[in-house]
Amino acid sequence: MISRIDLRGDALPEGPALRDLLPRADFDVQAALEKVRPICEAVHHRGDAALIDFAEKFDGVRLESVRVPAQALTDALEGLDPAVRAALEESIRRARLVHREQRRSTRTTQVVPGGTVTEKWVPVDRVGLYAPGGRSVYPSSVIMNAVPAQEAGVESIALASPAQAEFGGLPHPTILAACALLGVDEVYAAGGATAVAMFAYGTESCPPANMVTGPGNIWVAAAKRYFTGRIGIDAEAGPTEIAVLADDTADPVHVAADLISQAEHDPLAAAVLVTDSLALADAVEKELEAQVAATRHVEDRIRPALTGKQSAIVLVDGIDEGLRVVNAYGAEHLEIQTADAAAVADRVRNAGAVFIGPWAPVSLGDYAAGSNHVLPTGGCACHSSGLSVQSFLRGIHVVDYTRDALAEVAHHVVTLAEAEDLPAHGAAIKARFGWKVPESK
Repeated sequence: MISRIDLRGDALPEGPALRDLLPRADFDVQAALEKVRPICEAVHHRGDAALIDFAEKFDGVRLESVRVPAQALTDALEGLDPAVRAALEESIRRARLVHREQRRSTRTTQVVPGGTVTEKWVPVDRVGLYAPGGRSVYPSSVIMNAVPAQEAGVESIALASPAQAEFGGLPHPTILAACALLGVDEVYAAGGATAVAMFAYGTESCPPANMVTGPGNIWVAAAKRYFTGRIGIDAEAGPTEIAVLADDTADPVHVAADLISQAEHDPLAAAVLVTDSLALADAVEKELEAQVAATRHVEDRIRPALTGKQSAIVLVDGIDEGLRVVNAYGAEHLEIQTADAAAVADRVRNAGAVFIGPWAPVSLGDYAAGSNHVLPTGGCACHSSGLSVQSFLRGIHVVDYTRDALAEVAHHVVTLAEAEDLPAHGAAIKARFGWKVPESK
């Protein structure tokens, strides 16, 4: 069901050469970009009318309005299963605990007497959040996007999720209920690239946003790339992925269950086991067969994901080599199921989120650990972070110098300006001192 890559025996290559040996899904955002371009421009020029037409084309329902009525949010919350409501409320509570600690404070540094630089953190004015609604419904993604934006102090928050013909053109009621619990009352029935375009350009019913965040399919990723520079984005999210670094202390039942848990997202989802134990590899393969046979979404998601080129069991000589592999891979989710797992996890440099030991599965992080599950994919964890309060903040430096403080450093500024052949830069300093640069003290 799942292929093997044997990296034992020979010295592991460095850098890109090692990354090239590891499994990845094909995810060509650039090719998708040309297909979303006319969709985005239709929204630009036709506004809500284009959104309504695209909802009919892609979602099979003709909308009367893109904006979701406030009563629909109230009704969704009132009709929510009490157990689901309790779970969502606990997820929100835990997420707030973690993200509230991420807030940044204003700091002032005195560079010299009379000269200070203050760094203040200012939230973006308006953000558009996206909650997918294709193969599955993701109220958890509403939480993971809204909570850090709220804790950052973003004043205007809107959310879009695809129209559902089953629910009369509204987004899924669990999505709406999650919005109601969070106090997000500006919600739109728009999906994929059309939602990103709506937030980027604005329409008659939806003011433009400064930033768009949230996971989605390749069309969402392509639309984010299309609008990079016009709006801020969190990331071009690719297919979800899990890597498990495990030794012979790991329970194959746990490992197989965790690999399957990510494979059920999407046929392009990646499930990778890195291990130095041939016995564990064999046992996990047997468990995959048994557990897959007993679950749902097998033929449309799980089996294609596990048998695809993006998934594999990678055999290594030891945990040191395993760490080199997972650091080169840069997984969205990385589980450490080894002896002394905390110490091994401390040596991880590249991962969206790390889960330590047998009692911290990725599913916990998806819903109720308090961490954020909007994470870098496709190896981007080597240079990028997951969604956080910081994602919605901008650092602004405020420079405040007195005459004496400027006079002290004026000759250095003029010297550097002349070294860069930018004499007007130096002149802007000289003009303040009667065109004669003060001598350094």
